[in-house]
Amino acid sequence: MKYIVSSCLLLMHFFTINAQNVLIGIQNNPNEPSIAINPKSPNVLIAGANINNCYVSLDTGRTWKSQILTSSYGVWGDPNIIVDTSGHFYFFHLSNPPQGSWIDRIVCQKTTDNGITWHDGSFTGLNGQKDQDKHWSAVDRRNNNLYVSWTQFDTYGSSNPKDSSNILFSKSTDAGATWSTPRKINKFAGDCIDSDNTVEGAVPAIGPNGEIYISWAGPLGLMFNKSLDEGNTWLYYESVIGTIPGGWDFDVPGIYRANGLPVTACDVSSSPNRGTIYINWADQRNGSNNTDIWLTKSKDGGNSWASPKKVNIDNTTTHQFFTWMTIDQTTGYLYFVFYDRRNYTDDQTDVYLAVSVDGGETFTNHRISASPFVPTKNVFFGDYTNITAHNGIIRPIWTRLNMGQLSVWTHLTTLNELLTSDHEIISNDNDLSFENYPNPSKNLTYVSFKVRHKTKINLSVLNAQGNLIKKMIQNETRTYGKYIEQINLDELNIPNGLYFIKLEMNHKIKVIRQIKI
Repeated sequence: MKYIVSSCLLLMHFFTINAQNVLIGIQNNPNEPSIAINPKSPNVLIAGANINNCYVSLDTGRTWKSQILTSSYGVWGDPNIIVDTSGHFYFFHLSNPPQGSWIDRIVCQKTTDNGITWHDGSFTGLNGQKDQDKHWSAVDRRNNNLYVSWTQFDTYGSSNPKDSSNILFSKSTDAGATWSTPRKINKFAGDCIDSDNTVEGAVPAIGPNGEIYISWAGPLGLMFNKSLDEGNTWLYYESVIGTIPGGWDFDVPGIYRANGLPVTACDVSSSPNRGTIYINWADQRNGSNNTDIWLTKSKDGGNSWASPKKVNIDNTTTHQFFTWMTIDQTTGYLYFVFYDRRNYTDDQTDVYLAVSVDGGETFTNHRISASPFVPTKNVFFGDYTNITAHNGIIRPIWTRLNMGQLSVWTHLTTLNELLTSDHEIISNDNDLSFENYPNPSKNLTYVSFKVRHKTKINLSVLNAQGNLIKKMIQNETRTYGKYIEQINLDELNIPNGLYFIKLEMNHKIKVIRQIKI
């Protein structure tokens, strides 16, 4: 979009990380950020932000140097950063050429020296007076092919029923030097208003054998198409894989505009979920005051799709919005970043990181922003966040507003820190009293809890990944009183390390971290 100035139920709690927030950039009113880590050299990350901001880190995101990206084709927002198999980074963006039309093509600029210099750029999509917008790209790591998909508007913003929007696809087989003639991959067009009835949000994902999967949003809901021959042919008709109740264009208080456009990713790791396609989006199916983050998945190449699961695991009626997801392809673990207001009754906004280590079946939620901020509608906030991950290094990126000043941030997160962080319960029920001692423990630990009303109790021991080790109490009815239960860690035959003890009572859940030494 254009720049405008039993698996465990560990999912019922969130973690609060000791915030290691790092300021990436504050100059030039940055927003709508993108970020990528180099798998060949994970200390190198490059990020971008509207409208022409570029940032480079050579120390896994701890410090950053900023620069202004220039091109003879113009640089006009929608930044998208990817890295290829040679460790070369690409910065895709919209155009604003001095000779030509505004947003008349999708531009790709490349650096082979970690952002010290950038090529002037190649482009795709130039098509007379038509407008090219909201692109995203991907790399096929088998052959280093580059793929990009986007929305073409006959005339951006037009309400003329003769004008339409369509999804285009192009590829480069020579590391971004040249691009194939774009081809339309949708049959069901949208309008040009840039709202619910526009087809938009095309994000490509690459499968283990080079399959190309793309989903987008439109008047029919979540749409999906695929190519099994490197983009040469596509399904004749795209499929409708689900609805978007309330549409993909919705209101969030304090946000100039908000959207729930889908993000597509595919697991190409060696995990048990290899080949699974995931689509992540946001919508207001639970009401206009209750935006939520969703995930669906397909394990058969997009022929069938699982029922959506909610990624934000709170029980509040608040807004979670601007989601993005990625997969750590060394593990198959899923990571999501989004804005979240579960802790407030006003427009104060946190940033959360969600993690799934079991293929999108369950999620943990981690508050990663050091403090909340309050956006305002008169400051354009961008249309997305972004996140990258490799080998347990997770680097989300987001926009923040303080005292009228926009800035972009990341968080120094590793998988181990997420799994071992202190945590809280999302429930406001203070009656859920639960303690354990000693902790750490060599063998025996005791848990105590109070029951104030007759209820069913479940008490479980989980490993560090949230998987069930043993149910110590299963659906037992307990009456009023205080209870103390002994857990013999040695009898569970578990090695030293981190574990969780989970209590379920009155449809509330509390989890305590337990260390065995």
